[in-house]
Amino acid sequence: MLNAAAAERNKEPILAVLRESVNTGRPLQALEISSGTGQHVTHFAQALRNIIWQPSEYDRQSLASIEAYRAHYQLHNVRPAINLDVSLPHQYWGGIQPESLDLIVNINMIHISPMACTEGLFKGAGAVLKPQGLLLTYGPYAVNGQITPQSNIDFDYSLRQRNSEWGLRDISFLSSTAQRNGLFLEKIMDMPANNKCLLFRKESLV
Repeated sequence: MLNAAAAERNKEPILAVLRESVNTGRPLQALEISSGTGQHVTHFAQALRNIIWQPSEYDRQSLASIEAYRAHYQLHNVRPAINLDVSLPHQYWGGIQPESLDLIVNINMIHISPMACTEGLFKGAGAVLKPQGLLLTYGPYAVNGQITPQSNIDFDYSLRQRNSEWGLRDISFLSSTAQRNGLFLEKIMDMPANNKCLLFRKESLV
C-alpha cells in the first residue's frame, strides 16, 4: 500500500467536487484513469457507494498498490485494477465498452505524461462515456497562456527538465481537444494548492 502525500491531501477536496457533480441516488459506472497508489479510488468508493469504480494504471508498482488497498478495505464497489495505457485507442482499454460509463476521473496525470496521453484521454472519454457522462480532471493548469503563481511556474520548469514531453497544459487547449471529441468544458473549480478541477460533459445527440 503505497502512500502519496498529495493524494492524502487532495482526496477529500476532490470528493467534495464529486458529491456536487454526480448523481448519488442511482447506480453509476466509473473509471479512474491513472489511479496511482489506490488512495483516491478507495476513498471515493467508501463515500459514494452507488458508484461501481474501475481503477486503472500503466505502472506495475501502482497496480500492485491498488490491489493492496482493495484487499485492505474489502470494498464491493471497486473492481480489480486493469492495466490501461491511455495513449492507446479505447478498444485497448481492458474491454470497457463504448458509451458504458457515467464518470471518468483523472487526477494529476495530464502534466506528468506525454501529450499523447492527454489526447488519448479525451478521445477515449468521448467514446466510452454515455451521453451526458462526466470527465473530471484535476491538477495544475495554465490559463490563457499564463501559469500562476510562481510555485506552479517552477513546477512546470522542473517537469520539463525531467522530461521535455511533460508540463502544465493550457485549459483552452484542453477545452478545444475535448470539443473535437464530443465533450465540452462545463465548469472550472479552484482547488487547494493552486490546482483546479475541470469538469467536461459529453454532449448528447438530442
